[in-house]
Amino acid sequence: MGIQSKDIDYQDLELRKIFVKHLIDDIKALEIMVENRAFESGVVRIGVEQEFCLLDYALRPLMKNIQIIEQLKDEHFTTELARFNMEINLDPRFFNNKCFSQVENDLVRLLSRANRVAHKNGGKIFLTGILPTIRESDISVESITPMQRYYALNEVMTKVRGKDFEFNINGTDELIIKSDSVLFESCNTSFQVHFQIEPKDFNRLYNWAQYISGPVLASAVNSPFFLGKRLWKETRIAVFQQAIDIRKSGTSARDERPRVLFGADWERGNIVDHYRENLSRYKVLVSREQESNSIEELNAGRIPKLGALALHNGTIYKWNRPCYGITGDLPHLRIENRYLPSGPSIVDEVANAALWTGLMNAAPENMDEIVDANDFDDVRLNFYKAARYGLAATFKWKDKKAIPAKNLLMKELLPLAEQGLKKAKVNQADIDKYLGIIRKRCQKERTGSTWILESYSKLRKKGSHEESILALTEGIYQRQKTNIPVSDWADVSFKETTNLADKFSKIGQVMTKDLIIIGEEELIDLARNIMLWSNIRHVPVENDKGELVGIISSENLLSYFGGDRQAMGQEATAGEIMERDMVTVGPDTATEDVISLMRERETSCIPIVEKGRLVGIFTERDYVKFSEYLFEELIHQKKKK
Repeated sequence: MGIQSKDIDYQDLELRKIFVKHLIDDIKALEIMVENRAFESGVVRIGVEQEFCLLDYALRPLMKNIQIIEQLKDEHFTTELARFNMEINLDPRFFNNKCFSQVENDLVRLLSRANRVAHKNGGKIFLTGILPTIRESDISVESITPMQRYYALNEVMTKVRGKDFEFNINGTDELIIKSDSVLFESCNTSFQVHFQIEPKDFNRLYNWAQYISGPVLASAVNSPFFLGKRLWKETRIAVFQQAIDIRKSGTSARDERPRVLFGADWERGNIVDHYRENLSRYKVLVSREQESNSIEELNAGRIPKLGALALHNGTIYKWNRPCYGITGDLPHLRIENRYLPSGPSIVDEVANAALWTGLMNAAPENMDEIVDANDFDDVRLNFYKAARYGLAATFKWKDKKAIPAKNLLMKELLPLAEQGLKKAKVNQADIDKYLGIIRKRCQKERTGSTWILESYSKLRKKGSHEESILALTEGIYQRQKTNIPVSDWADVSFKETTNLADKFSKIGQVMTKDLIIIGEEELIDLARNIMLWSNIRHVPVENDKGELVGIISSENLLSYFGGDRQAMGQEATAGEIMERDMVTVGPDTATEDVISLMRERETSCIPIVEKGRLVGIFTERDYVKFSEYLFEELIHQKKKK
């Protein structure tokens, strides 16, 4: 869940000193409780945190999480960093019997209720690792959930970073972008699973959780798009790591660790050593007044909350993260799996949880031998290979032998997970159902990401990028409502994208983004040939800073080549004949307003500018195409009646 307290202070140095003392005492108290075997034993519970997006009817982020939570009046729901995200915290369940069916039923019930309330607020809920329709304009300070703790978190991380956050991710496409806020973190929505362990087993089970992370992630990837780019099969991993990277330039020589990380080495100590290293290596970013001192609480015979430790731990985003908690009158320890994405369907998510928890419960007793036989660097590389390639990844496994992810899951890990679930006395019908979903996913090699990418490629052959993304997003939403596994999802089509008036209401949804741009110093003859070769009537002109300075239209060319200057053989540049008196709009401008503006200004092209940069154009050709879609929709609606 991360940081949830309402009274965090990021600036008060005296408060920080007191907080650090509490943090040290929390670690001492934890050590005493571990030595005295005060933790709950003989019991295993699982827990789930479901993150999800809010969409409006145009399939864009709906900035209404606080309003919806207020109307739900249910403590299971909470906010997230961005106004278009929410989270459900399920009640923990004993790891046995029909626990997974119960988790699925809980999620169906709560998400259905959230969807009904979202509809009343002009939107709907959506399960996804990264929302395909999200744009850079959605990721701004204005999109932060209006609570002090979120503004403060953004402020302190931005201050520590000292400059813009930088993103450079390569896949089928390439993304290079900067951001002045931490809000890019909010583009990631996950399905976090908690597995309760005993302190004596921490070293063995944490190392096992690290070891199996690659293949588990490979089977669950669901986030191939970010800002319209096809990147990794699970792009969340790269986005989240770069969004929270507050290391300063020039620190690479000393191997400073990022706050989002897989790990640096195998765990060699116990849970106390783990938290000691966290405090040693990671600066305290946030402080909060503590209700009591943990050592004093122990001396009084009470179980301390270790609030300072929990808060500091919440600012270190390890993909497998140890967590402390209290159930009843007993403390407990659990491992939180943070790398699983939200979606593609509820039943897919529960299947992912069954695979991981089954494997956790089947952890070998000889884990020390596995640690000695495997380099941690290989295990970490397995994780990032899984994020990049999904089931197409090949891992280094036992004895450093290479094995395809699909084969490893089918031949070794699925049978092992079944053993772990049977050991926990999980209902056999649940075992067959949920592991069967993973098995079929592997057999068909169809994860959420492969379905999304294959569907996009088919759609792209018949429509534009924007049309394809909209149809894809609507297709995902419609299939999520059926709650069938992604391995059984049918192909998506443009016919599913109904209500085009909503989906194309903003000019950013209908503009042309695939632009050919020339510099203002280029010869006009080059502009003419480019327009002839590409069959276009407008070419934007930028200066050497990448700023839009003008537009060359076919009318400009006719005027130039029919004028005296051309007749005299004088070569002109783009900057000399371009139109400088342009009217520009932002991507969130209403389409109807842009059309009215074109008529009013008697212009055939409107540049679309965001944050001072050209992001698209809207021309007469786009208007004709847009009109055709609306006309087709009217005919379709008439036939349905």
